[in-house]
Amino acid sequence: MAACRSVQSCINPLLQRLRGDRHLLFAFSTAAQQRNTGDDCGPEDPRDEPRHVLDENTSDHKTIKLEEQVRDLTERYQRAQTDSENVRRRTQKFVEDAKLFGIQSFCRDLVEVADILEKTTESTIEGERNDPDSALKKICEGLSLVESKLQSIFTKHGLQKMNPIGGKYDPYDHEIVCHVPAEGVKPGTVALVTLDGYKLHGRTIRHAQVGVAVESQE
Repeated sequence: MAACRSVQSCINPLLQRLRGDRHLLFAFSTAAQQRNTGDDCGPEDPRDEPRHVLDENTSDHKTIKLEEQVRDLTERYQRAQTDSENVRRRTQKFVEDAKLFGIQSFCRDLVEVADILEKTTESTIEGERNDPDSALKKICEGLSLVESKLQSIFTKHGLQKMNPIGGKYDPYDHEIVCHVPAEGVKPGTVALVTLDGYKLHGRTIRHAQVGVAVESQE
């Protein structure tokens, strides 16, 4: 019995000390929790500020990148629109030229017929002058009417004969076949025409064969 009391007497101080330690541990834990709670409710940790700055910088970088992409796409669209308009204009011009100059080869062949008709008319007129009472008079009148009608048809379709005499020599319209003394005309001008030239809607389809005046060398 005495032994039990002795053990009890030893245990009791330990239990009291343990209770005290528990109170101390509880108080310490409560203080720690309050401190943690206060930390959570308090101002932001300065260590978080660089993260916010980084996020803002990233957002600005993305915005600048998107703006650059928008400008690039806008420029590409404008270039594509300009190219498309140029293609449309070239195509339209091609179609218009095809309509105007589609008969170019036909006109080249037809002006050769006009040459023959003109020479025949001139010969007939010359023969009619030598023999006014002959039947050549009616033939001459008929040929003159045909030639006049043919030239009016040429004009209607944009085919015109050149009249280069007295004008300045132009290599794009004329072909020099001879030189003649410049008597009363300025050197470099067309003095005579050996073969008529023609233009179709302003485009030369046959060069005029001409003689160009040059200064006489004495």
